[in-house]
Amino acid sequence: MSWLSRQAAKGRPEHELIASPGRDIAVTAVVLTLTAVVFIAVAEHGALAHIQPVDNSWLRLMVANRATPVTTIAKVFNLLGLVSVTLPVRIAIAGFLALRRAWWHLAAFVAAIVLSEVLIGTLKGIYDRARPPGSLVATSGASFPSGHSIAASVTIVAAVIALVPPGRRRAWWGAGAVAFSVLMALSRAYLGAHWLSDAIAGVLLGTSCALLAALVVGALQRRRGRRQPGGPAPPAGQPASGTTEPVDRR
Repeated sequence: MSWLSRQAAKGRPEHELIASPGRDIAVTAVVLTLTAVVFIAVAEHGALAHIQPVDNSWLRLMVANRATPVTTIAKVFNLLGLVSVTLPVRIAIAGFLALRRAWWHLAAFVAAIVLSEVLIGTLKGIYDRARPPGSLVATSGASFPSGHSIAASVTIVAAVIALVPPGRRRAWWGAGAVAFSVLMALSRAYLGAHWLSDAIAGVLLGTSCALLAALVVGALQRRRGRRQPGGPAPPAGQPASGTTEPVDRR
């Protein structure tokens, strides 16, 4: 029996998606607010008139300081953000969660991905912003928001939430996910595939989708758990009620 099959056969109760609802609601609210501010600013001509010079300056800075090693790394990030890469990764994560019978986590992951995919095309059509000139990679469609940044951030943030139990370890993985998302965004602006504001908006929107999906599905999970004996498993590092197991503080 393979390792995946053994994990699936164990049929363990799922740990909670959201361990600290108050804190996670606050974090999600902050990210959603920042996302809304950026999208409203780009939609408002007066605000965009102040944003565009910053985008222009950033593009000039990138063009003036391009170097072969950095360009190569940026093009690797470009490949990582393609559908041909993100789709198999998403399918693999969803398949793993299904094998583990982690249905709540699977629901949160899939909901985040679906929401982001619906928003990418819709928002690009609404904003219809022209791309920067002289991109080093092939591009298509409107520039705002960055599809690569959205896809990368929603996939990696939603994956961390779905795969890593709440606790210190999730915090570290989450920091790594954010760092990867930021690097993806910077690579898009470096290559001239997007304006800097497109890339920032993409990271914020992808992260918002992941956090919002986890928050909603996590609330449903807790409500369902209160109605059933036992409920969901406690977060990693916390002993079940009535036990004397030590707390894992890794």
